[in-house]
Amino acid sequence: MGLETVTAGRWVARWERQQQRYAIDREERFTVIADVVEHVLAGRDRPLVADLGCGPGSLAARLAGRLPYATVVAVDSDPLLLELGRAHHADAARFVRATLGADGWTAALELPGPLDAAVSATALHCLSEGALRRTYEDLAALLRPGGVLVNSDMLRPDGSRTARIAQHVGRRRAERQGTPDREDWDSWWAAAARDPELAGLLAPRPVQQSAAGGHNGLTLRRHLALLRAAGFHDAGTVWQCSTDFVLVAVR
Repeated sequence: MGLETVTAGRWVARWERQQQRYAIDREERFTVIADVVEHVLAGRDRPLVADLGCGPGSLAARLAGRLPYATVVAVDSDPLLLELGRAHHADAARFVRATLGADGWTAALELPGPLDAAVSATALHCLSEGALRRTYEDLAALLRPGGVLVNSDMLRPDGSRTARIAQHVGRRRAERQGTPDREDWDSWWAAAARDPELAGLLAPRPVQQSAAGGHNGLTLRRHLALLRAAGFHDAGTVWQCSTDFVLVAVR
């Protein structure tokens, strides 16, 4: 039996506030992703989009609102986040449980045809380099020629001194914005574990890392190299603030 809509709505709202703590420009980045996808999908009647590491469907819902003619398949490995998405954003996407980069993960998507676009927001940095390489290779096979991968994420700048400066700029910007009354990643999961309505969904979850899942440490340059090796013809950034990027790769 699925979650009650009211319960899901309450936890998704808390998720949105918690995520804003780590991504100050979150709404702007979602808008940039939608701008790119809308541009690429122009003229296509029934485009197909995959949201990778979708969580409870934050990006998928915004894409569905902006592009109601698109079919969105939202992918994540976490049963709780997926169930929150199904209950709260039922009309936005088809939610699928799969682990990015694992053997056979693309088969679980049951796609009716080639993807026109794949998107992701603050999820791919959690993958190991090997899993990320396999994910990029699989996406290159799933996307139609001219299709795009649009990834909004925290990437390491190239050069240690530049990285330190960029991180400092990001910290100062976060201080100016402030994050009063916003719970963090660990406290959100701890609170969810205490809610009896979520108990059955938390039990099969893998152990969560703190601070929004850890970071694989890959630089922007390494991401670009992996994308080109996987078969993407062109890749580059279309938006940046400090260590936050929106990266676009064209198949």
